[in-house]
Amino acid sequence: MNHLHKVSMFFILVTSNSFSQESINAKILDSTSQKPIPFATISINENSGVISNNNGEFLLYLNQNKSKKDSLIIRCLGYQTKCFLVNTFNDSVVLLSPKSIELNEVLISNKNYTAEEIIEKAKENLANNYDYDFIKSKVFYRASNLTNLLKKEVTIKNTTIPEFNQSFVDSLLNAMPDSADNYTEVLADMYGKSGINDTLKLDIIKASNLYDKSREITFNSYEEKFNSIIKKYVKRDSYFKIKSGVFGTKEDMDSSFFHNEKPKVDETEAFLEEQKKKEQERKNSFTKHTKYSISRLQLKSFSYPDSDLNFLEKSNRYEFELEDYSFLNNNFVCIIKFKPKRSANYKGTIYVNIDDFAIIRVDYENVKALKNFRLLGLSYNLYLKRGTFIYEKNKFNRYALKYAEVEEGNKFGIKRPLKIIEKNKHSKGRRKQNELSSDIHFIVSNIEKQELVVFENNPINRTDYAAFEEKPKVKPIYLPKYDPEFWKGYNVIEPNQAIRDFKSIE
Repeated sequence: MNHLHKVSMFFILVTSNSFSQESINAKILDSTSQKPIPFATISINENSGVISNNNGEFLLYLNQNKSKKDSLIIRCLGYQTKCFLVNTFNDSVVLLSPKSIELNEVLISNKNYTAEEIIEKAKENLANNYDYDFIKSKVFYRASNLTNLLKKEVTIKNTTIPEFNQSFVDSLLNAMPDSADNYTEVLADMYGKSGINDTLKLDIIKASNLYDKSREITFNSYEEKFNSIIKKYVKRDSYFKIKSGVFGTKEDMDSSFFHNEKPKVDETEAFLEEQKKKEQERKNSFTKHTKYSISRLQLKSFSYPDSDLNFLEKSNRYEFELEDYSFLNNNFVCIIKFKPKRSANYKGTIYVNIDDFAIIRVDYENVKALKNFRLLGLSYNLYLKRGTFIYEKNKFNRYALKYAEVEEGNKFGIKRPLKIIEKNKHSKGRRKQNELSSDIHFIVSNIEKQELVVFENNPINRTDYAAFEEKPKVKPIYLPKYDPEFWKGYNVIEPNQAIRDFKSIE
């Protein structure tokens, strides 16, 4: 009897511990290729859930009011849907099998449309298929900025100011960080019309900013260092001739620079002050900046007429090929490949629901540099732009954005001579007082990646929208290193390895 009691207690404890789990964490793989499956939807029953990241990983926090009958549902385009009982699920890896299509199912569904006809139908049905009205969404937004200084060279050829020598310039260059990573994450309720920045309102639930303060280039510290040298060597009422390449400008030296009185602001100083003000506003007006970033990301989708992703708007510039068929939520989806046939910029894959001709997913990437110029020592190259947009039906049976990811890469360079000449018309003898002659060469690479996950989409009326009052002065919490506890209890998209490994230099 005692033995039976112990066995019974063991099973009770096992069942209790299994069901009391707070979250489910696993990785989704293709059962055939063993490769990660990104963008799979993981949900409890038919309620909103999360999306797997690029490595197929997901973390889903469970509701406290969960039931023993709750089902974990994992579905992805082209794969068989899998269901598990939540209280018995303890796998760390989930294998999804590709879903086969019977030939007779295809013949019944495709109605013998060509790829071009399907694209034309998708274009005709844009207004009916997609939700452009007021909507309330729960969103998670992540912006990753990776900056690398590929080259930083300043060669002093001639200087009459001892402090402005090669050693001093080299010390400034060495103090500049070669790389700087910045990650912003925001969980919020969003009100408004998708893609229209003027209508968006954010109720920020939680936000973080992950970066290394020691790698920031602080303008004020360098400005103070330069000012101390200038005050020592530059005369009052001087002006500067600045020449770079074939260009030259004249800048007056304000005499109030040498006193503590409030300086008179000329056009140049006003410009610099404006740049500082904008940077400060970006930091202070976090809500406003986040809304602008999200709306800018939404507008990059094909569903907007002015989108750069213009395979619908300017379909005559592309070639379309009907490649295959698949399933999503028991709906037939035709898979269409597209590539440029004229001056278009992108290639990719379009997934169209054959029942209503709604594009439910598109993957794309550029086939050539989108911007590339060199002029008088300046260069700019926008060499990378790729992304994914996924749509899902809402409660009003219209499609709303479920997931968006866009990655852009560019390089900026400057290679030209730079000469600064101080002149003073009130000095006896030569007007030229000091001169600095140098060659400069900088190349900066920047990668920007934006991700937006929409967990819930609920249509609202104008009255509900107007009733919500935004809190505009919300600021993110600064994180010097990745903290896995920060988002504990909140459903977000799992970070990649670069974010997990991020740590500020001590």
